[in-house]
Amino acid sequence: MSQDSTDVCTLDLGVGGMTCASCVSRVERALKKVPGVVEANVNLATETASIHYSAPENIANTNMPALLRRAVLQAGYEPRQPADLSEPEPPPWAGFAPVAFGLVVCVPLMAPMVAMLWGQHLMLSAAWQAALGTLVQFTLGWRFYRGAWHALSNGTATMDVLVALGTTAGWALSLWLWWQAAPGEMPHLYFEGSAVVITLVLLGKWLEGRAKRQMSAAIRALHALKPERAHLLRSGEEIDIPVADVLVGDVVAIRPGERCPADGVLTQGQTEMDESMLTGEALPVPKTEGAALTGGSINGVGHVHMRVSAVGADTVLSHIIRLVQDAQAAKAPIQRLVDQVAAVFVPVVIVIAVITALAWLWVGQPFEVSLIHAVAVLVIACPCALGLATPVAIMAGTGVAAKHGLLIKDAQALELAHKVDLVVFDKTGTLTRGQPRLLSTDVAAGLNVDEVLRTAAALQSLSEHPLARAVQSAVQDLVKPVVDANSAQALDVHTVPGLGLQGTLGGVTYRLGSWRWMQDMAADVQGLDDAAQKRMAQGATVSALAVHTSKDGVWAVQAVLAFGDEPKPDAAAALQVLRARGLKLLMLSGDHPQAALAMAQRLGLQVDEVKAGVLPGDKAQEITRLRAAGHVVAMVGDGVNDAPALAAADVGLAMGQGTDVAMHAAGITLMRGDVMGVADALDVSCRTVHKIRQNLFWAFAYNVAGIPLAALGLLNPMVAGAAMAMSSVSVMSNALLLRRWRPQR
Repeated sequence: MSQDSTDVCTLDLGVGGMTCASCVSRVERALKKVPGVVEANVNLATETASIHYSAPENIANTNMPALLRRAVLQAGYEPRQPADLSEPEPPPWAGFAPVAFGLVVCVPLMAPMVAMLWGQHLMLSAAWQAALGTLVQFTLGWRFYRGAWHALSNGTATMDVLVALGTTAGWALSLWLWWQAAPGEMPHLYFEGSAVVITLVLLGKWLEGRAKRQMSAAIRALHALKPERAHLLRSGEEIDIPVADVLVGDVVAIRPGERCPADGVLTQGQTEMDESMLTGEALPVPKTEGAALTGGSINGVGHVHMRVSAVGADTVLSHIIRLVQDAQAAKAPIQRLVDQVAAVFVPVVIVIAVITALAWLWVGQPFEVSLIHAVAVLVIACPCALGLATPVAIMAGTGVAAKHGLLIKDAQALELAHKVDLVVFDKTGTLTRGQPRLLSTDVAAGLNVDEVLRTAAALQSLSEHPLARAVQSAVQDLVKPVVDANSAQALDVHTVPGLGLQGTLGGVTYRLGSWRWMQDMAADVQGLDDAAQKRMAQGATVSALAVHTSKDGVWAVQAVLAFGDEPKPDAAAALQVLRARGLKLLMLSGDHPQAALAMAQRLGLQVDEVKAGVLPGDKAQEITRLRAAGHVVAMVGDGVNDAPALAAADVGLAMGQGTDVAMHAAGITLMRGDVMGVADALDVSCRTVHKIRQNLFWAFAYNVAGIPLAALGLLNPMVAGAAMAMSSVSVMSNALLLRRWRPQR
């Protein structure tokens, strides 16, 4: 149970005994009747209920979970703890024993019918048929009676009602015909029909359960990434303790080939980490002291120490698991329409069955023939596949996406993504690296570029400004060593807000800042004005280094430094892939038009696909304007200032290396952080929605085709039972094909 800042609590509850879409509607109605329940979503595929509630004043908050469980119980279902997916997957044949029992009992009932095809008469006596049929009817079939009783007592009708009515009618008719038969006469009985229908329905349910366990493979795989023990460092020694006992602030050792026990920071050593569980990228990531480590990632060849920063539910891995579970349990918008259909489906089927029986009686057929045709209608019309069609596809789609580094937070984002016709990108950190680098250095005549750069680096040695880090990085690439603090310490360094900084180095005073600052103080540009204007026209950010000359007391510009961001390696190719899908593209940037257009040219974007000078607060307004113009908009961003725009878009996609705020605001998170993930997310959405539509088609097709055939007497109850069971199995199998999806890269 969790609680958010608005005092609305969330309870995830397992619900046992659900069989069809009508059960889902029934449990939801029962939960919503509990005072204080704000919302209740029940998922047939995961057999869970997600309940949001705020306890009324007359009910203690601690009593609400018990009241909700009681509501599920009174509705005729079994309240459970949600399935613990951290446990190993059960054996493939788990739960098959009742089905096997039914198959064994049905063999002697069906064998005489098969033998008759070869002219053999091996029919069992009526007593033996009644004994075997009754055994199946009231042992294996008891679950349908129990479910039907609870449903009818609550004024609803479910699959259990259809199966119980149909099989009981066949069984009772057989008893009646046996009782009415003359001594020595062998009437045509239907015990085998009812027994086979019950067994086939149970077989279908067992196959559904097996497929559901395969659907949850993604979650089980994520849970399996958690190691069981950690090596705690205490007084210089390594002590093995359970991972659950690790605390924030502990220092743990990670040996080569082991998984990180929690999130933390590398404090000693260097290594490479396999973070494919997080990003889907198999290439190892170099890690040095101070680097962040993620729980579940695999250490390479180094023996390293890590200071723990997050444990338990606060780790990145636990957060990922929770997001995937929530997405799989969520209800897509199309599913709500299916639920409305299912709510009236079973009563309509019962009416059709009654009409079928009366119609056959009216045309002069015997009562038993009319009843058997009505039974076939009841059996084939069970809406199992209808209830499974959408949630199983969503489970498969979100599961395979998580495996490849695409975290889909909610089913609505998954369903809407395939409708997107316009993709809007934030520039910095999304299409670009977000880390400026030094593009060029133009120096005054007679000066050495390397020496000028060392001077600039020394002045900025204590600065954390992105441009300062770019200079430091450029100096580290020089052949000669960097002038460090011991050999050339900059003194009296102070920042001039909005302009740059000033400091003294080797007794000489320097200023390093914007070109505008140089112009304001009337510095001698020493022929570098043309170079500065050229770099700015190319879209670069220009800084200048000026020295205060002692002979005449003026400032003289020594160098012009041009900085620029770099596009991500795959950005241009990813934009071409999106354009090839028929999508419109737009890049939003707060930069001046020259810089934005220069970057757009490198990315392969056209002039009309760029909008520059957009302030952070205006991005959400721009998204709203585009939606009002009729576009279905996907917004891709990574920063705090992108969060409002991500929330305003139809579908928000956050870069995984971005801020937590952006990731929470977005419906989809690209853990790999590359732009190609946008195309992958839209692709897996399209394929998932395609599977949903296929499943709904087949679910309705079975009923639309099967009910008339059964009503016309072209299907007997056994064939109808097999068709009903196979409808659910086919829907599950079709959804499982999504597990074969792979990213385009």
